[in-house]
Amino acid sequence: MKTVPILTVEEAAKLIQDGDTLLCGGFGMTGNPVHILNALAETQTKNLTYIGNNVGEPGLGGGRLLKNGQIRKMIGSFFTSNPDAVKAAQSGEVEYELIPQGTLGEAIRAGGMGIGGFFTPTSVGTKLAEGKEIRTLNGIDQVFVPSIRGNIALIRAWKADTAGNLTYRMTEQNFNPAMATAADLVIAEVEEIVPVGELDPNQIHTQGCFIDYLVQATLKEEDLGSSASVKGSLKKVDDDRMNIAKRALKELSKGNIVNLGIGIPTLVADLISPEDGIILHTENGMLGVGPAPEDGGGALHHPVNAGKIPVTALPGASYFDSTISFGMIRGKHVDVAIMGGLEVDTQANLANWAVPGKPLLGVGGAMDLASGAKKLIITMQHCNSDGSSKIVENCSLPLTAIGAVDMVITELAVFEFVNGKLTLTELMPGSDLKTVKAKTSSTFEIALKA
Repeated sequence: MKTVPILTVEEAAKLIQDGDTLLCGGFGMTGNPVHILNALAETQTKNLTYIGNNVGEPGLGGGRLLKNGQIRKMIGSFFTSNPDAVKAAQSGEVEYELIPQGTLGEAIRAGGMGIGGFFTPTSVGTKLAEGKEIRTLNGIDQVFVPSIRGNIALIRAWKADTAGNLTYRMTEQNFNPAMATAADLVIAEVEEIVPVGELDPNQIHTQGCFIDYLVQATLKEEDLGSSASVKGSLKKVDDDRMNIAKRALKELSKGNIVNLGIGIPTLVADLISPEDGIILHTENGMLGVGPAPEDGGGALHHPVNAGKIPVTALPGASYFDSTISFGMIRGKHVDVAIMGGLEVDTQANLANWAVPGKPLLGVGGAMDLASGAKKLIITMQHCNSDGSSKIVENCSLPLTAIGAVDMVITELAVFEFVNGKLTLTELMPGSDLKTVKAKTSSTFEIALKA
C-alpha cells in the first residue's frame, strides 16, 4: 500500500504556481480547504483561475485570495455571498463564468471520469445557454456542457489514512469527491490522519489513488464564517407570508421528497411535523433534513442546509456529494420543489435569479431544481413594492426555466397551469376575484374550486 506524503499548509501552498487552475471544494465554508487557501494568500502566487461553488466569505479562504488580487478568473455558481466578488465582477477586475450548481458538479465529475462533456436540460432557454450547442434528445432540448479539469484540486475531508483514503463528515462532501478525481495534482486537507487499516473500507468515500498529498489542519469555529453557529432567525414572518406557506404545505403528501428554496419556502419547513412524513432534500448533499439544532452548535457539530445554516438529521437521513444530489433532481427523484419567484408568465416560465442592470453572479441550484423537480410550486408576493404584478403575460426578467411552473401561490390567489393555460383555481383568505383581476397584469382562465 502506498504512503501519501504529508505536507504543512505552507508546503502545500508552494506547489501552486502562477496561472494555475484550482478546483476548490466547499459549500460556503463547509468542506472548504480554508487553511491551505489562507497559506496561499500569504504567497505572491497570482493569475489563478478559481473554480468552486463560491469563492468563500470575505477574509476566509478564497475570499482572501480575491481580496489580494491573486484571482484572475472565478468559475462557479454563487458569487453573491461575497461582496468582494460582486465588486470585482462589476469593475471588470476579475473575469467570471457562472454555471448552474448541478451542472458545475457534473462537469467536474465528467472531467474526472475522462468524459469530454454532456447534454443537460438545465439552463435551456436562459442567458446561461446563449451561444451554446442545443440538441433535442428524447424529445427534450438540452445544452452541451464541456467537462472541467484543473491543475490542482484543494479539497477538505474529515479523516484520512496514510494511503490517502478519505472519509467525509456530514454535509462536508459537497463538491470535494468529484474534485478529487478531476485535477493533475490533488491535495487533501484533513482533520485527522490515521494509520492504514484504521478506516473501515465500507466507509471510505474517496480512494487513495486520487490523492497526492495530505495536510493535517484542525478546524475552528472562526474558520467556518457564517455557518459557525446558529444565528437568530432572519426570516420575515407576517400573516401573508405564513398563509402562503400554509397553503403550499397542503400540496405535500406523506413520503414526498421536497426541496425548499430561500424566502417564503423556508417557512414551510417550520410547519412540517414528523407526523407529516415529508422528506426534505438539500442541494449540498442531504436527505432527511431536520430543524435547527437546539444546542446552538454550528457546522463543526451539525450538517448545514443549502442556505449554509446548521440543521439536524432526522432518523433515516443520509449524506452524499453534490453530483448525487443534483442527479436526484435531474433524474426526477425529487417530487416537489417550492421556490420563490420574481416573475411567472402565462407560458409557465419562471424568472427568479437575476434582474436587469446587475451582474449575473448567483444562480445556485435554481435552474437545476426548476427544470428537474417533478412538480414546481412558486410562492411569492403577488406584487412588487411598486404595485406591479409578478404574474405577467411574458417574463421581462432573465429566465430561470421555461415551461416549468405547475402552481403559483400568492397572498391573493392560487394559480395552476391547466391544459397549458394559467388558471385561477383558488382565492386565498380575505381575497376576492375583483382584487386578483386588478392586481394581475396577465390574462388567465378562471376555474375556482369549490
